[in-house]
Amino acid sequence: MQIVKDYGPITGESIAEKLNLTRATLRPDLAILTMAGYLEARPRVGYFYTGKTGKQLFADKMKKMKVEDYQSIPVVINENVSVYDAIVTMFLEDVGTLFVVDDESLLAGVLSRKDLLRASLGKQELTAIPVNIIMTRMPNIAVCYKDDPLIDVAEQLIEKQIDAMPVVRKTEKGYEVIGRITKTNITKAFVSLAKED
Repeated sequence: MQIVKDYGPITGESIAEKLNLTRATLRPDLAILTMAGYLEARPRVGYFYTGKTGKQLFADKMKKMKVEDYQSIPVVINENVSVYDAIVTMFLEDVGTLFVVDDESLLAGVLSRKDLLRASLGKQELTAIPVNIIMTRMPNIAVCYKDDPLIDVAEQLIEKQIDAMPVVRKTEKGYEVIGRITKTNITKAFVSLAKED
C-alpha cells in the first residue's frame, strides 16, 4: 500500500519489481486490497490508493446495506381482533410489535407491548375491546421500503424510540405490509458485517 501511495497510479508489474516478486505472487494480495476498498484498479492505468481508512470502508459497507436483505416476516392482525387475542398472538409469535391491517389488508395501525400493557391495566374486558381502539394509527406510523438503506431505518428506530417498523409497498389505496425491521434485524446485520470483515 505504501508503494501505491508513493508512486500511484502504478502497474502491478511495477509494484512486483519494487518488491522483487513475480506479478503472479502479488496478484492475490492486490485483489484483496482492491476488494477491501483500500486500492482501486484501472485498466491500462494501474493501481492507486483510495485514501479511505478502515472506518470509512466499514461505513461505506453499512450504507450499502438494504432493508430487503435483513427484513423478517411481519406479524399482522386485523383491526377488529380483540385486545386479548392480540396479546395471545404477540406471546405466541414472540414479537414486540404487531402490525394492524384493515379488511383490505392495508396498514391501519401498530400495536406495541406498551399499548397492550396499558390496555390491560384496569378492569376492562379485554375480549370485548377491538385493537383499533388502542393502536397507533396511520399517518402516525413510521414506515420503510425494501430499497431503503438499513442505516436510515436504524436511525429512525433510535430517534422515534420504537422497536420495529413495517416494511411496506405503496398501493393506490394505502400501504401493504410486506416485512418488518426490528432492532434484532439491525443487530444481526451489524454482527454479519463485523464477521465479514
